[in-house]
Amino acid sequence: MRDNFGRQHDYLRISLTEKCNLRCTYCMPENGVPLTPKEALMTESEIFQIARIFTRLGVDKIRLTGGEPLVRKDAAEIMLGLSVLPVKLSITTNGILIDRFLDTFKKAGINSLNLSLDTLNKERFLQITKRDEFDTVLNNIDLLLRGGFHVKINVVVQKGVNEGEIFDFIEWTKKEDVHVRFIEFMPFDGNSWSKNYVFSYRDILEKVKAVHSVEKLNDKPHATSKAFRVKGYKGTFAVISSMTENFCASCNRLRLTANGKMKNCLFSKGEADLLTPHRNGVNIEPIIRQCILKKKAVHGGIVNIQHLSDADKEIKNRSMILIGG
Repeated sequence: MRDNFGRQHDYLRISLTEKCNLRCTYCMPENGVPLTPKEALMTESEIFQIARIFTRLGVDKIRLTGGEPLVRKDAAEIMLGLSVLPVKLSITTNGILIDRFLDTFKKAGINSLNLSLDTLNKERFLQITKRDEFDTVLNNIDLLLRGGFHVKINVVVQKGVNEGEIFDFIEWTKKEDVHVRFIEFMPFDGNSWSKNYVFSYRDILEKVKAVHSVEKLNDKPHATSKAFRVKGYKGTFAVISSMTENFCASCNRLRLTANGKMKNCLFSKGEADLLTPHRNGVNIEPIIRQCILKKKAVHGGIVNIQHLSDADKEIKNRSMILIGG
């Protein structure tokens, strides 16, 4: 599954739901989003069937996302079903419901989880998420670490909001085998993005290096993050520089929304409907391949994303919660 720029696509992110039990405004617009009717969402069997088609075409890694994937009532059945496919299966979650799924993760072979957590301050957590679940999330992260899972913490850094906590997250990696990933704030429909809120990769690295001795780690092929370790620390930290230093040239990712639409890039405005033709018995492989061939060189066709203005029409896309993290 190569595109016109020679990029091979073997990584599929599947959104299980548009619902979430948190209300982080960089993901969900403040007034919420109109949810897709249940009958227009992929069923458990349709998720498996479409995922199996992607694996036949070369996908060998699948990440489950949302919304919050674990709020879906049949999330366990979906994970166990997909576990029979020849893929590395992983999940991104906000951590609230993890304690209910530890056995499922093990049975499904899910050894690595990404946790979305933007602050280590309980009051700020309530401000960002609008929910009082800070202690639950920290306790569940501890369960994962004690259970031998590989834990990555995704931190969306916003200037004036939580950039002052970078050192707190770094300090977490001193004695814990936790892997913190700082993410540049990205524009999506309804998330009040402004370039004035972007705390860049260079900003983050300069801030850390001013205090700590930092060593660069080898990045894996197709990595979205630039990885580092403070010398002598057990865990690591990384920066996902989507806005200022993109990794589009090596992108291998495809996305499937909860209502069965394929996106060839997080920022692409175009989508390919896979669910409707699949339900009608149409072979969707040509549709998948055509969607990949339409993939732009960078950022869904936004050439200078770092120079966007706050009101730029290029920002118009799905809200993040309707795409899948």
